[in-house]
Amino acid sequence: MALESLDAYFPDWKEREALAEAMIPLIGTLYRKNVVTYCFGRALYNQSVTDIMRTHRFVRQVAENELSEFESYPVLKAISNLDLGPAHLDLGQITTRHMELCENGNGAPSVEEYVAKECSHVIGRHVKPLAQPQDVVLYGFGRIGRLLARLLIEKTGGGDQLRLRAIVLRSGPKDDLEKRGSLLRRDSVHGPFKGTIRIDDENQCLIANGNVIRLIYSDDPGTIDYEQYGIHNALIIDNTGVWRDEEGLSRHLQSKGADRVIVTAPGKGTVPNIVSGINSNDLSHNQKILSASSCTTNAIVPVLNVVDERFRIAHGHIETVHAYTPDQNLTDNFHRKDRRGRSAPLNLVITETGASKVVAHFLPRLEGRLTSNAIRVPTPNVSLACLNLTLESDTTKEELNTFLRDVSLFSPMQRQLDYTQGTEVVSSDFVGNRHACVVDGRATIVDGGNRVQIYAWYDNEFGYCCQVIRVVQKWAGIKYPLVPVGIEEMGFA
Repeated sequence: MALESLDAYFPDWKEREALAEAMIPLIGTLYRKNVVTYCFGRALYNQSVTDIMRTHRFVRQVAENELSEFESYPVLKAISNLDLGPAHLDLGQITTRHMELCENGNGAPSVEEYVAKECSHVIGRHVKPLAQPQDVVLYGFGRIGRLLARLLIEKTGGGDQLRLRAIVLRSGPKDDLEKRGSLLRRDSVHGPFKGTIRIDDENQCLIANGNVIRLIYSDDPGTIDYEQYGIHNALIIDNTGVWRDEEGLSRHLQSKGADRVIVTAPGKGTVPNIVSGINSNDLSHNQKILSASSCTTNAIVPVLNVVDERFRIAHGHIETVHAYTPDQNLTDNFHRKDRRGRSAPLNLVITETGASKVVAHFLPRLEGRLTSNAIRVPTPNVSLACLNLTLESDTTKEELNTFLRDVSLFSPMQRQLDYTQGTEVVSSDFVGNRHACVVDGRATIVDGGNRVQIYAWYDNEFGYCCQVIRVVQKWAGIKYPLVPVGIEEMGFA
């Protein structure tokens, strides 16, 4: 490469950096109007300059197109000049479609003309995503509860959607409020809270980015009067895992002001298990009790679903290499389950997972065709699902990977299934990933045409919480018009 060409890299970067910087206030202004911007399913709101640039780079690498800030900024600028009502808007897809028109010639429309046409169905349509904001209560405030709180606070938008109103805890020491605020503010795995947190001791509240969140102390989910705190028709997210059947979870509904409850663990008995993107369209407002299933189920079902639809799975085995969880012991001690009493940071621990049995609930055709097991490993977060499958039709590594990549970019599953071709990626690279799973294309194995090995990473904490929020949003009735018309609804978290 000529020296003159090398000299062009830095000026090019600085120009694109300036454009990404100029995009931030436009994206923020749209977000406060409940116009939420994405780029091929990846959120652009609440992102830094380099985050936005990385997203463009990701699309260029994976979608194999020429999308850059030079193309997307004029489109975003034109969008920001329109009188848009609430919508979910994929800036990447709008931009690339206009780029294709320009490449084909034949009198392609200007950016302004094209954007006005694509957004015509939401111009002047000022219909709120919900008639009234949905009050949300977190019952429990452990690893999952605190990440759910972060997501709910982040996604407050204009305040017309989900509103975190309270957190229910067991009675604690005098400085409990301060300690809870500190745990929300700092996280050893997920980093600092993005924003500000104030402690209001007098009113027993945390004030996070302006959201007033009351802390309620109770040992019984059925005896709380939420209405005395101004909370009505609340959607309760039980993240304790203590109650998982209908009898136990229905105790929440005995509390005044509680309307519905979802548990962040696999449901038992008659409790419906929901995975966003798989069976979340079956949700009804009349349902009162749901389960968001498990992190592993959320990770493997999207992959199994699309692979089975395309190639048909004859049988297979699922092995999850799972980060250790609070259920395990730091040092050797008594545990009611085999092996889990041994020190989590020092051992690989073989344990069971019910994932293969739960899969049949979502994909009945696969009942009895899958087995599963789990190995807990000494890492605090991010797990790996290893899917060893025998297919009914032959394929190649290139065909299988291309199919999975296209699903991640262009299908209704783009918020569930992500894809990477990175040659050096390891588990820590996926901390904070918002998808249910990330297929590792480099690791894919195809042997003999129909025997395949697919590796899927998943942030078993944050990625799972994003799936929970997507279910809650759908259950609450939040629905946005989509731009461009024809892209599939992707979930919102």
